[in-house]
Amino acid sequence: MTGISQYPTFAQPSVRDGFCTNVGEAHRQRRSILQAVLVGATLTIAGLPVSSASAAEDSFKVGLVLPMTGPFASTGRQVENGVRTYLQQHGDEVAGRKIEVLLRDDAGDPAHSKRLAQELLVTRKVDVLAGFGLTPLALAVAPMATQTKTPMVIMAAQSLAVINASPYAIRTSGTIPQVTMGSAAWAAKHGIKEVATLVPDYAPGRESEQAFKEFFKGPDQKIVSEIRVPMANPDFAPFVRRIKDQKPDALYVMLPAGPGAAFLKEYAARGLAKAGIPLLAHGAVTDDDFLNESGDEALDIITSDYYSAAHPSEMNKKFVADFKQLNNGERPNFFAVAGYDGMHVIYNAIKTAEDPGNGDALLSAMKNQSFESPRGPVAVDPETRDFIQNIYIRKVERVDGELYNVEFDTIKNVLNTGKTK
Repeated sequence: MTGISQYPTFAQPSVRDGFCTNVGEAHRQRRSILQAVLVGATLTIAGLPVSSASAAEDSFKVGLVLPMTGPFASTGRQVENGVRTYLQQHGDEVAGRKIEVLLRDDAGDPAHSKRLAQELLVTRKVDVLAGFGLTPLALAVAPMATQTKTPMVIMAAQSLAVINASPYAIRTSGTIPQVTMGSAAWAAKHGIKEVATLVPDYAPGRESEQAFKEFFKGPDQKIVSEIRVPMANPDFAPFVRRIKDQKPDALYVMLPAGPGAAFLKEYAARGLAKAGIPLLAHGAVTDDDFLNESGDEALDIITSDYYSAAHPSEMNKKFVADFKQLNNGERPNFFAVAGYDGMHVIYNAIKTAEDPGNGDALLSAMKNQSFESPRGPVAVDPETRDFIQNIYIRKVERVDGELYNVEFDTIKNVLNTGKTK
């Protein structure tokens, strides 16, 4: 049996499919997560046993592969804690099967993801693979899921290419076009005619830029500037000056959260809001995981996303309360709800599959599911195996002394391409 150790918290950047954030000392001090001594060490989720020879033969095993250490650890932590919250609420037995969750730390390295998934499939004989914090990690494992006919529940990676990498993949997070289209469609609908876009110069940024251009449609709508900034230590000052001189009706931004925080300060310092250039943003810019550290610069930003910790449903209020209780008061973000919903898809499939031990039968039971999530209504599209879900337009406001993404408009039934059903 692999040992587990609990370590004090160190700086762990926050990511959204490759978005890395330095969240600050105050945030680091209030985090406490389990970290493995070595990559690939097994951790116990919510008191469930580590896999061993004594494990019940009729147990149902979920291999959870996540970056729990390294620069992408915040993604792993949020997904893991979403899974833990679901297990606490629903127990660890379904249809007479004991649920074992075997967590492996790939440290954000695709080679580790591949090796760990192989160990889980061959040695531990897991029934489902799950997790996958980044697109390259999911792509590294997808061929093995196909070869072994093992359902692969993707709880984070958001590039469109991921879901097509294996016919056994199901995704419970969202896609970059889904999230981006909300800001673009809202802007076009509310009289914004000229927009400048600013994104990081790598694949997710370019995908968001393209999606914004696609959904910012109308007879008078125009993109006046397309700015791509380097990922490493970008200097936003010249870009912000350029935008201010152009005087567009609005600025759309998709950035990693750390650079996003630096951009917000530059945006405020240069007085773009006072100059009548409001900021629209992809939901990662105001991630619930770090939003309170952003300060007043984040107030009034309009964003779109599939989840906010402030979503006003009773189910979400319970989810947030239970999540906070498990995690020293930290609030869940979009990856946490994806981990939670991923377990719901798995539990439902165990209940309804003709043979839960058969990968094809299990995959079939995962398709066509629809249910109420803490984020709102969701449905697995049987064609794409992505969620059809609502995208919410939000505004950053101060509520009871804290910053939240407060939803004020909804675009219903959005497909993974960003189009509506």
